[in-house]
Amino acid sequence: MNWKLAYAIGFHPWEDTDPPFAAKLSELFDREENGRESPYGRALDLGTGSGIWGIQLAKRGWHVTGLDIVDKALRRARDRVQKAGVEMRLVHGDVTALRAAGIGSGFRLVLDTGTFHDLNSAQRAAMGQEVSAVAASDATVLLLVWPKRSRPLIRGVNRDEVEAAFPGWKVTDVEPSHFRLPKILELLLKPDEHWYRLRRK
Repeated sequence: MNWKLAYAIGFHPWEDTDPPFAAKLSELFDREENGRESPYGRALDLGTGSGIWGIQLAKRGWHVTGLDIVDKALRRARDRVQKAGVEMRLVHGDVTALRAAGIGSGFRLVLDTGTFHDLNSAQRAAMGQEVSAVAASDATVLLLVWPKRSRPLIRGVNRDEVEAAFPGWKVTDVEPSHFRLPKILELLLKPDEHWYRLRRK
């Protein structure tokens, strides 16, 4: 995926606010917050795009940092953050070089709503290494993953590739996201995406 071009032409279906998808993601957030009191700690929204889900985390009581490599996406995110009236730090940076972006560490929740599955193997390994470096000892990673198959735009990955990129983590859950595209795009792209939940071993 050419992310800069996609935002330039206004193509960003991954910023999905479809009710079933949003409800599932809210359920996943509920699980991470269960038994804790707000504020819940630091959350990192990787590939934050327009900041939709980072803003939701901030509203729920997380201290959120959103990171993206696309300037236009970050401008959209700043506008959304301002309109939402929440605190959310936005950083220009690469998911494969988080420490170089100066985002800090100690993140208890790391969210990726569709970056990892489009990276090549070297980039996935780098992202896993960087996430491990900035995540807290009790952190959870939530990865939105399309399966690996022949399709345009998105590579996709399989479970073995997720686990290879995060050798110090254990996949605890794999659950459908309930994401749906318009029928033509659904047939073309075959998303069949799932949430992978990872915890440190």
